[in-house]
Formats: sequence, structure tokens, C-alpha cells
Amino acid sequence: MSPAAAVCAVGDSFFAGPPDEVAARLVGCTLHVGAAGGVIVETEAYSEDDPASHSHRGPTPRCRSMFGPAGTLYVYRSHGIHWCLNLVTEAAGQGSAVLIRAIEPTRGLALMRSRRGDVADRLLCAGPGRLAQALGVHGGMDGMHAGEAGVEVRRGSARPAVDAVTRIGVSHGADLPRRMVARGSRWLSRPVRQAVAA
Repeated sequence: MSPAAAVCAVGDSFFAGPPDEVAARLVGCTLHVGAAGGVIVETEAYSEDDPASHSHRGPTPRCRSMFGPAGTLYVYRSHGIHWCLNLVTEAAGQGSAVLIRAIEPTRGLALMRSRRGDVADRLLCAGPGRLAQALGVHGGMDGMHAGEAGVEVRRGSARPAVDAVTRIGVSHGADLPRRMVARGSRWLSRPVRQAVAA
């Protein structure tokens, strides 16, 4: 099976747009990594012209995967501790990706609980580090096509209302509304204070 056939019911063209648009489209889709996954409720968009993006200064050994073709995984370690899962958007060479910040866990709950330890289900995948740990995401997946890494994205049966809010934990571009959330979701990494429809 080719990588393009293995990925995603959505296909690579789903990711081949500006990261803000892809980040909004991903909310409400299902994300499965092997036997675990759920419904995406929170994402963040990053691009090369964004001062908060790893790609802002061009390709480096750390962020080279961000410049790959749409549907590539960019997996990096945050603060030397947590892996974070990103899906590359646009055409190769653009340096843009969407960080998956939170999902509502629906598949493989026992597996996710075993990976995360004794935490409430609401906290299994609430935040990019928790999410990556629960789904078994690791650095060896960086630079792989999503399908090759066993990552599958499917359109949801019903798309929720999506709000654009400011991002979390960035020192540059903190005022940009590039965090996309499912309105009213209890599964977000952090509550939303101020939002506009995406």
C-alpha cells in the first residue's frame, strides 16, 4: 500500500492549504494512531512567516520536516520532555504545519490509560504532550508520511462550530488567533477566554 493510500481517508490534498485553514478543517475530524485516537478538538497553525514558528528562520535539523510535502509528520520534543505531533500543510518547501493540541479520546481508551497512568479521562489527550504520550507518538515518526507512520485522519460525521483564539505558550505572535477549538468542548487543553468564529 502506498503512503498516499494508507493515510487518511481525507487524502493529502486535505492538508495542501494554508495552515490556518487546515487547522480549522481538522477540528471535528478523527485522528487515529494505530489502535488509539479520537476526535480532534484543538489545533494550532504555524507558518514560516510566523515568528513563533520553528520554521521562521528556515530549515534546520530540528524543523526540516516542516518543509516536506503536505501530509508529512513533524514530530519534535518540547522542553526536552514531551513529543508533539504536527501535520505539514501546503506544498513542499513552505515550512508550515498544524500542531494537534487535543482530542476527545474515543478509541483505545485502555491503551491510552496504560500509557498515561492514573489520570482522569479528560486529561488523557488534553495538551500536545499528553496527546502524543497517549497515542504513542515518538521521534522516530518525524519526517514520515502520515500513512507510513500509521496515522489516519478521517472527516467527522458532523463538523462542530470552530472558534479561532490566541495560541498558548508562545512568546512571539501571541496575539495571533491561530489556535482553533471546537466551541464548548470539555476536552480542550485549556479553557477559551475570547474567541471569534473561524
